[in-house]
Amino acid sequence: MAEGDDCVELKFRIFDGTDIGHGTYFSSTTTDILKQRLLAEWPQDKSVIPKSVNDMKLIHAGKVLDKGKTLAESRIHGGDFPQGIITMHVVVQPPPAKKKTDRNQEKKKQNLCSCSIL
Repeated sequence: MAEGDDCVELKFRIFDGTDIGHGTYFSSTTTDILKQRLLAEWPQDKSVIPKSVNDMKLIHAGKVLDKGKTLAESRIHGGDFPQGIITMHVVVQPPPAKKKTDRNQEKKKQNLCSCSIL
């Protein structure tokens, strides 16, 4: 962390209204680091639990924060709000499941050869 680095007080709200990860963060903190901390602090008694940081999206002011960007790059500043605490929302969205292909369809695609004898 650089000297003179601004601090931002954040808390994160999950799908059921529970707040987690409340703390003060440097503006040079990346979204990846925030997600790692949230994954470690995620309440295990919830019905939805992310398996990895890739399953989470952080939302602030209606925008999804870009992966790997710092709080400063995302334009999140501590002095923007009178109470000083910024609430971000955490959405858990697992990666899309791979579609199972039917083996018969694969075989049909392989046998689509036609010959013409003149």
